[in-house]
Amino acid sequence: MITVTLETEPIANQVTVSNEKLIVDLADGRSLSIPLAWYPRLMHASPKERQNWQILGDGYAIEWADIDEHIGVEGLLAGRRSGESPRSFERWLATRNASTS
Repeated sequence: MITVTLETEPIANQVTVSNEKLIVDLADGRSLSIPLAWYPRLMHASPKERQNWQILGDGYAIEWADIDEHIGVEGLLAGRRSGESPRSFERWLATRNASTS
């Protein structure tokens, strides 16, 4: 197993969400581009919900309160996909679909 030690904490300062990608601009000038499919709640969110994000703390994470999604910037750098279980996601999706019908 490889352990990575970060020289500095990654800090998000801008977020863009399209129909296919989550793009996070970091304070050090880098940009991360992540397939939206890695985060099913974002994938199933409306465009309005996707745009309703906020950066938490000093930029360590991003939150989408409307869909109860929180993504850590360090996890994005490490290539971690959503850790939500399929069962939990299915419950969330069922509840969401029931409230919109």
